[in-house]
Amino acid sequence: MNAADVARYLREHPDFLNDHHELFTELTVPHPQHGGQAISLAERQLHALRDKIRLLEVKLSELIRFGEENDDISTKVHRLSVALLQAGSVDAVRQALLDSLREDFSVPYVSLKLWGTTAAADAGGVAYPDAFGVSEAARRHIENLRHPYCGAPESIEVAGWFGEAAPHIRSLALMPLREQGLCFGLLALGSAEAERFYPEMGTLYLGRIAELAAAALSARAR
Repeated sequence: MNAADVARYLREHPDFLNDHHELFTELTVPHPQHGGQAISLAERQLHALRDKIRLLEVKLSELIRFGEENDDISTKVHRLSVALLQAGSVDAVRQALLDSLREDFSVPYVSLKLWGTTAAADAGGVAYPDAFGVSEAARRHIENLRHPYCGAPESIEVAGWFGEAAPHIRSLALMPLREQGLCFGLLALGSAEAERFYPEMGTLYLGRIAELAAAALSARAR
């Protein structure tokens, strides 16, 4: 009989140690932290349980921290929603976006580019004219994005959307603005920190902010 046989026997007979509980005190195993010291099976089990508890405590702390962060972001998104609802014009929507993103979300550089028409404009609303600095190729790229893009600027043109701040942009988020599936512009967030917007980051809240901005702009264009 080898070690594998013993392990298999114990798995197949889970009541063995319960029927021979004296083995817990008679058998000894190496201490998990002090190799030269022998401890009983019961003590070894306690060490294993403590290790599991420590891991669970770490995971619980992470979940609590993530939950608090999400609550904080949700509160900021709610404040933005209220501000956009109160905005009575396209210019007021712009200002509400700038104020919220810069003050609440601490985004130093914000650029809003609007072009073409929205579904509202096709029905008699206002067409957006201010897409200065956005090439046709860039528009097609933005329109093809299924989710917000996060990462380094892909071109000089993209960095240039932030005006005089262009040389300082190390990372950005590009968020298409759509109404009824039609992309009519973008909201771009920029940072001098390369790690602020990175490819692997979650974009759930960025997408929601873009949806809120698009809905507010479309409503005020009617």
